[in-house]
Amino acid sequence: MAKESEVRFEGFLPTTPADTWAAITTGSGGWLWPIRYEPRDGGAESGLTPNGGMVTVWKPSQRFVTYAEDENGWFNTLEYVLEPKDGGTYLRYEHNTVLDDFDVEYDACKRHTAFYYHSLGEYLTHFNRREVKYFKTDAPEASKAPEAFEVVRTAIGATAVGDRVYLDVPGVEGVVDYLTSAFIGVRTEDALYRFYGRNVWGWPVGIGHHLFAEDADADKAEKAWTAWLNDLYA
Repeated sequence: MAKESEVRFEGFLPTTPADTWAAITTGSGGWLWPIRYEPRDGGAESGLTPNGGMVTVWKPSQRFVTYAEDENGWFNTLEYVLEPKDGGTYLRYEHNTVLDDFDVEYDACKRHTAFYYHSLGEYLTHFNRREVKYFKTDAPEASKAPEAFEVVRTAIGATAVGDRVYLDVPGVEGVVDYLTSAFIGVRTEDALYRFYGRNVWGWPVGIGHHLFAEDADADKAEKAWTAWLNDLYA
């Protein structure tokens, strides 16, 4: 049954409100996925919602709100409030929307939100304002199985946050920066890899790739990671 939901996040981020604002409004490819906003009240949003939406509040380094809706009563509102604090930024985020399968989608939304805003902190701490190449890869349908994400966790060798891990994809070496039953974050010298165990909700496992090296070959990397996932679930 469709039902309205609200998910919140708040926490300290280690950069100025201006840098945090830039990460949210123009640098989302570095920690989430690429989204475009026209920088003004009434500006268009594209890439966040299926049919696009609108910027309803644009107060640089202070407050940012977007809104989208459709003819069936669905809506989606995101609000960010940024305050300077202790040399950094205190962020308050609120997401209101309508979910079709409430129990499943609400749990997914809460847990994804926690991971996304951890990733924002990693981006701001290690890759702030660097150019990024982003792509995502999805595992085969077999990765929808209830225990499928354990295959990824075993392949990565992740047992705790702070573990050094080595992946043959090709030669990726980094540190585990996030680890739960449904998500793994790996940070390398020039990339963030976000592993999504969406099989928890009956969806395929996926990976978000945020590459910051100037010479990163995203096409080559995408082929290598796709092959890695296909081999895991062959």
